[in-house]
Amino acid sequence: MLQLISWLVLAAIHAMPALAFFRPATLTTMYGIESANPLFLLMQHRAALFVAVFLMCLWAAFDEGPRRAATFVVAISMLSFLALYFLNGSPKALKTIATVDLIGLPFLAFVAWKSFFT
Repeated sequence: MLQLISWLVLAAIHAMPALAFFRPATLTTMYGIESANPLFLLMQHRAALFVAVFLMCLWAAFDEGPRRAATFVVAISMLSFLALYFLNGSPKALKTIATVDLIGLPFLAFVAWKSFFT
């Protein structure tokens, strides 16, 4: 049961940025990027990748088969952002995202342990 909950928490962490793929206006709300900005398209593509992370988490929540791969995907998503965030001076505008990813790390550690060591 704890593993299911952990995967669902990880899915929830990635749900909001994934939503921006289906509701592009969310990009303006979340990141302040207007649709006329060329970065808007790049951020929309990034949102599509978050859809993939979100779906991997959901799949792993209910099926043991993809759990190892899903662990890698989620770890790359969360740890790369946190590394970039801290290496670039912890920009205040991204603090909420970093905080959410930090909150998710114990859940990621738990599913990694369950996926690889039990």
